[in-house]
Amino acid sequence: MAASSTFSSLLPSPPALLSDHRSPPPSIRFSFSSLTVPKSSRLGFTVPERRNLAANSSLVEVSIGGDRDPPPSSGSGGDDKQIALLKLKLLSVVSGLNRGLVASVDDLQRAEVAAKELETAGGPVDLTDDLDKLQGKWRLLYSSAFSSRSLGGSRPGLPTGRLIPVTLGQVFQRIDVFSKDFDNIAEVELGAPWPFPPLEATATLAHKFELLGTCKIKITFEKTTVKTSGNLSQIPPFDIPRLPDSFRPSSNPGTGDFEVTYVDDNLRITRGDRGELRVFVIA
Repeated sequence: MAASSTFSSLLPSPPALLSDHRSPPPSIRFSFSSLTVPKSSRLGFTVPERRNLAANSSLVEVSIGGDRDPPPSSGSGGDDKQIALLKLKLLSVVSGLNRGLVASVDDLQRAEVAAKELETAGGPVDLTDDLDKLQGKWRLLYSSAFSSRSLGGSRPGLPTGRLIPVTLGQVFQRIDVFSKDFDNIAEVELGAPWPFPPLEATATLAHKFELLGTCKIKITFEKTTVKTSGNLSQIPPFDIPRLPDSFRPSSNPGTGDFEVTYVDDNLRITRGDRGELRVFVIA
């Protein structure tokens, strides 16, 4: 800790300190002009924050010795540290994989192991009384399904870089636990023949969700809304008509479910109904 201090009183001489061990513990008074205090970051680590105390440089009394009991330690301190380290390990494993699009077989295995370790340390998830933990906008950091080079993962989807050049941008999930809205949001760029510029757009797949049991989420598709950006940003959002159920492929019934296997204030892990592992961070 960075601090400038001046003694405002002298310590008693050594003989005086030893003359009577029952004497009250001596005190030292410091005058602080600045102080560095820890500030919690969103991932559970502490970041130093410097505060200037020159405007109110009050004296602080510090006792040395005495019979005061040490402050009680938190019983979950070790668990919190372990979880913080496991979160850091998982993030370091998946952060360079472009959301899983460039993941190799070894990358998939490392991500699976790191996620399993964090899930085990966190324990079973029960959202029965804590559904608000899902509230907010979450950014997809990794999906094992994207390693198949399909925007839909293991489900039918548009191939990336084959028939139509497609660049996948950020992917989000926006969850409202009050209205039960569940939106999958994807930023995409579609290639176009020269000399036309690529088409940039944001597709929002709107769903409703419900909680099944303690940690399983069922989503039901409602509609897809597309909003263009870039050179065509002046076009208003438009909805893509939904296929009638009679024309919908059996592999894509319009519903799906997944389990939340780990969640805290800033990180969430889910397991899809087809084995997809996904890692999200709060946006």
